[in-house]
Amino acid sequence: MKPLEGIVVLEFAQFMAGPSAGLRLADLGARVIKIERPTHGEAGRQIALKNLFLDGSSLVFHTVNRNKESYAADLKNPEDLECVKKLIAQADVMTHNFRPGVMEKIGLDYEKVKAINPKMVYATVTGYGTTGPWVKKPGQDLLVQSMSGFVNLTGNKNDDPVPVGAAVSDIITGCHLAQGILSSLFKRTKTGLGAWVEVSLLESTLDFQFEALTTYLNDGHQKPSRAEKGSAQPYLGAPYGVYKTKDGYLSLAMGSLLRLGEVLGCEAIQNYTDTNSWFTKRDEIMTLLGDFLIHKNTQDWLAVLEPAGIWCSDVFDYQTLLNHEAYKVLAMDQKLPLLSGEEVHTLRCPIRVNDERIFAKKPAPRVGQHTNDIRKEFNL
Repeated sequence: MKPLEGIVVLEFAQFMAGPSAGLRLADLGARVIKIERPTHGEAGRQIALKNLFLDGSSLVFHTVNRNKESYAADLKNPEDLECVKKLIAQADVMTHNFRPGVMEKIGLDYEKVKAINPKMVYATVTGYGTTGPWVKKPGQDLLVQSMSGFVNLTGNKNDDPVPVGAAVSDIITGCHLAQGILSSLFKRTKTGLGAWVEVSLLESTLDFQFEALTTYLNDGHQKPSRAEKGSAQPYLGAPYGVYKTKDGYLSLAMGSLLRLGEVLGCEAIQNYTDTNSWFTKRDEIMTLLGDFLIHKNTQDWLAVLEPAGIWCSDVFDYQTLLNHEAYKVLAMDQKLPLLSGEEVHTLRCPIRVNDERIFAKKPAPRVGQHTNDIRKEFNL
């Protein structure tokens, strides 16, 4: 039995942040029912990477909506809305990421839902909160990475702002949403009452940077300064970074520069005995180290560094990683057959419970695929 079996989640959320929280709850055993508009479904069905679609919906949609059901309803239609309210009365969790004011107009804001079901955990995602000058601004991952300052932490010193090539704001917000939901469900076991959980892309992305922001706030508001080349963390000194080798790249994490120089036999960096200089003269040191490491292959350096306990690694691309034994033993892959006969090849839930891996039982649904069954089961 999975931890959340018996919990019913109504997901009005679309795109990535809210549905990623629903995905995790579904993987852990919750029954997640997507409430979608008829015919076209949620807008995320049409948001694609590389224009990849399967069974009429984007591959991205399929990756974040496995293990869910779909109930089609027009929330502007009084009959459909009444059925949804009956469903709300029997559910445990409700999520949405509509702009502030939308659910109030429909009549499904927290106070209205609470009156229908006092045990409901009502969870919302916004872009920038519910008040302030950015309330109406689109809550989109790249925009939030940019406005939160996150784009100034990646890349080298002379680079333009560099966004991360993954939906980090969306995914970390989804994690926070799931955490808030789970903690509220736990509290409900004691009080019998639900709660209103609120997260925003901006707040979650700021929290994601708590190390950097705390440093900034306590260090005279000094802007983060990226290394000239190979920068991996603007607030850490040498040798922390990525270095070119003869045939690839080598990553070096934090550690004693003097110990590193000793193990490598690099006299040039052993002269920096003042640990403060590892940051103040970071570019100078990293240049010297880079000039030294370029003369041998990555595996040659790893053969020297790893036995000595130096924190280091190769730099893999996806092809190398997915064919490595270290990846294969994780058994991360899963393939989900679609009604169209196509197949989604994706990753499983990263959480294990009682040493058991969690795989999906079913793929993402078609729009309204389960509407009739849900109407009968819940007597709507």
